[in-house]
Amino acid sequence: MAYVVVSGCVDKKYQECVAVCPVEAFREAATYLVIDPDECIDCGACVDECPADAIFDEFDVPEAETEWIERNEKEAPDLPVAEGDSPVLG
Repeated sequence: MAYVVVSGCVDKKYQECVAVCPVEAFREAATYLVIDPDECIDCGACVDECPADAIFDEFDVPEAETEWIERNEKEAPDLPVAEGDSPVLG
């Protein structure tokens, strides 16, 4: 089980979630963040810190957002680790 960032993060890229992640699970795309499921330790620390309410346990992702489960998994390996100091977009 891992946590998933969904479309609520697009054009936002808030960094509060990155700052509380005890491992380097967040990856940074141009306009959003994703979580690498191979790095995520399922602690859930990021969920309450997300001001966009865009992070869910993969089993609780809203039905309209399920495509983001695969997007996080497929995109994360090719993206740089989010450093927590990138500018917020939204």
